Amino acid sequence: MKHSKRYNTIAKKVDAKKLLTLSEAVNKVKETATAKFTESVDVAIRLGVDPKKADQAIRSTVSLPHGIGKTVRVLVVAKSPLDQEAKEAGADYAGYQEYLEKLQSGWSDIDVIIASPDVMGELGKLGKILGPRGLMPNPKSGTVTPQVAKAVKEVKAGKIEFRVDKAGVVHAMIGKANFDALKLEENISAFLSTIIRLKPSTVKGQYVKSIFLSSTMGPSVQIDRNSVEALH
Repeated sequence: MKHSKRYNTIAKKVDAKKLLTLSEAVNKVKETATAKFTESVDVAIRLGVDPKKADQAIRSTVSLPHGIGKTVRVLVVAKSPLDQEAKEAGADYAGYQEYLEKLQSGWSDIDVIIASPDVMGELGKLGKILGPRGLMPNPKSGTVTPQVAKAVKEVKAGKIEFRVDKAGVVHAMIGKANFDALKLEENISAFLSTIIRLKPSTVKGQYVKSIFLSSTMGPSVQIDRNSVEALH
């Protein structure tokens, strides 16, 4: 892959083999986030799990204390009166039949779908459309719930969903490069605490194998996992 002059210049500031503390990593990522737009900050954690085993296919949510710096567009699929409660709680869209039809037609101007349990029979039929886009509601992530208003408020406040991929890696956006360094550190710490808490009892050996931090257009830096695990 051919990189731009900007990327090659900032890449010289990063020693890919050096392990950094959380604070050092955050400052380095902020320093190298020099694109003309406000870059996102992402974390990638490689875990010693086998995603093919049901009890090791980690999937959950975490409420980041400072949000992700992005306006999350939320659709609530629910019948009356829950749809109205969802709108009052801040949902961008809420309703039932009309949104099933819009989703069926390929509408995708949303980031998260929350649904009440009684509509999952119909919404589940759209699995082939919503699944590949990561939009299918799931009880494990708290997006299938009778308490739709509460779920909307949590998502709007910074609750994110994550899941391990088939390579055993968990990816997540944890903020923006223009966040204060301390806010990024606290978001990452909250995320890592959740990952560590979810360690399956069947996992033997090293659980957190590596942690990388990067901005959208910048090089990644590696966080010393031992220094981070010591904080939790």
